[in-house]
Amino acid sequence: MNDQLDALINEMIEHGVHYEDAVSEFEKRFIAKALDKHDGNRSKTARTLGIHRNTLSRKIEEIRMNHRARRRKRSR
Repeated sequence: MNDQLDALINEMIEHGVHYEDAVSEFEKRFIAKALDKHDGNRSKTARTLGIHRNTLSRKIEEIRMNHRARRRKRSR
């Protein structure tokens, strides 16, 4: 994984990607993948990421992600 990350960083530097853009894009994708893994459940996602649920919600708002929790139908 370290080699892949180093290669990606080198490529980003060569293409002139600014630090803030790289960090923002990484954060957005990292959070999106974690949310997908937990079907949009913010509590489970926050636990997986090691952050508080309120911090996750604030981050989602900051990066303007439109990720809604998927509601499960109750069986009767």
